[in-house]
Amino acid sequence: MRYKNPFVWIPLAISLAVVGGMMLGDLFSSKPYIVDYDRKLNTIFNLIADDYVDTVTINDLVENAIPKILTDLDPHTTYIPAKDLTAVNDELEGSFSGIGISFTIIEDTIRVTEVIEGGPSERAGLMAGDRIITIDDSTFVGKDLNQIDVRDHHLKGIKNTSVKLGIKRDKVDGLLSFDVVRGDVPLKSVDIAYMVDKATGYIKVNRFGRTTYDEFLNALILLKSKNAERFIIDLRGNAGGYMETAILMANEFLPQNQLIVFTKGREKRNDSEVWSDGNGSFQEDEIIVLMDEFSASASEIFAGAIQDNDRGLIIGRRSFGKGLVQRQITLPDSSAIRMTISRYYTPSGRCIQKDYKHGEDQYNQELLDRYSHGELYSQDSIRIDTTQIFVTAHGRKVYGGGGIIPDIFVPNDTSGVTSYYMKVANAGLIQKFAYKFADKNRAELNKTKDYEHMLKSLPSDPAMLNDFVYYASRNGVPARWYYINISSKLILTQLKALIGQYIFGDEAFYPILNEDDNNIDAAINAFDKHKAAFPIMPEDDNGKKRH
Repeated sequence: MRYKNPFVWIPLAISLAVVGGMMLGDLFSSKPYIVDYDRKLNTIFNLIADDYVDTVTINDLVENAIPKILTDLDPHTTYIPAKDLTAVNDELEGSFSGIGISFTIIEDTIRVTEVIEGGPSERAGLMAGDRIITIDDSTFVGKDLNQIDVRDHHLKGIKNTSVKLGIKRDKVDGLLSFDVVRGDVPLKSVDIAYMVDKATGYIKVNRFGRTTYDEFLNALILLKSKNAERFIIDLRGNAGGYMETAILMANEFLPQNQLIVFTKGREKRNDSEVWSDGNGSFQEDEIIVLMDEFSASASEIFAGAIQDNDRGLIIGRRSFGKGLVQRQITLPDSSAIRMTISRYYTPSGRCIQKDYKHGEDQYNQELLDRYSHGELYSQDSIRIDTTQIFVTAHGRKVYGGGGIIPDIFVPNDTSGVTSYYMKVANAGLIQKFAYKFADKNRAELNKTKDYEHMLKSLPSDPAMLNDFVYYASRNGVPARWYYINISSKLILTQLKALIGQYIFGDEAFYPILNEDDNNIDAAINAFDKHKAAFPIMPEDDNGKKRH
């Protein structure tokens, strides 16, 4: 890629969540007026320590004060306590130190749902379906079990340290004992890459981390080897991550000399422009990007580059609207601040950051306002800022001031959602039934070679639905067949997807779930009508493309 700004490292260094950086004291050392405030704060803390009526811990006061100070800046300038920094950074770095399992807590018991291939637990001999009864000789069963506490404080840990697990396995008497040595466990950025049909590849990206571009490129190459001619890139629910990852991914689809993104800050050193280098391997393939209200930050950088260059279509709902760039600065005690240093702009010149001038509470309430306003269900309810009109490379109108508005709107699908469905879903009964079914029939299901053969081995839909309704009634949700019949397709699809996930992982979960996905249907329809072919031209008043 070609960087117009000669300081090539600047747009990379200002990426979201860049680990490390300058010490806070070094950052401000050239600003003498900061010293006066430093003295003032120290005086206040010393007065409290010496004379306040109650005993207080100054460290706790400082920890509580820092987030309150930063709140008045913008919603995305945040403080990360030292105890949380490693976990927060692990999420974007692509790996963490742990034992390498996925698990869920069902009926007060930790149940292993997946053993990560090549990880410590697989090497130690753990299997999907195992129940963890003890950890380091302490019993871990009962209603007080907390999934986050078990994961973060007992299973994850320092590399090369050991954890002793007591395992209950079906058809084995007593507890099996395993000593698992913690090691690096990869965090996948690409959940799944598979062929939706003979011509269409689908890639689900859950974050923009350190390893995402390599995973993404490998997924594209894999699908291309299966004769993919067009790609659906699913960024729904993707809250973002590193800016440079989004840039590299967009570069794969853009011809040479296309602006990908530019940034502007108060300081000139934080200004930059990034242009495509023409070396992308997928410049001739059609592309559609799926987004929703939870797609943010780097997701919006990628989608903005595709939309503004008329390289492909955006389908779904309006994205979150985060147009601020943070830099991570590590403090002397190993805590950190992620501070906003610039705004980013899509190629047409729009900043898609939504308004935050009315405080953090209203900012956080904005997604709920979209729901109550009807935006998730009606395109006409999208609040467009008509004072911020921009044009794409070929003259289509796009808007700034609050997220990326899709080219094709797909409403939130509520078909099948009834009061009965909400009760069984909120009680976790769909997940619990699917796990119990997979666990009970694991030996038989493991004999199927893939999820398609697995689906054929399942009971008929009426039989499975009856079994589930009986299970739900025994667990506090009585049968109401009028609503059950309305929700039957939704319930059965989710049951099959979860059973597939417990046996084959995400390779089964997403293809089964996507069979009834309106967004993917809309993408296939757009492909078939060549609406995603490039360059995309605006339509004239008669609905014909202008050239």
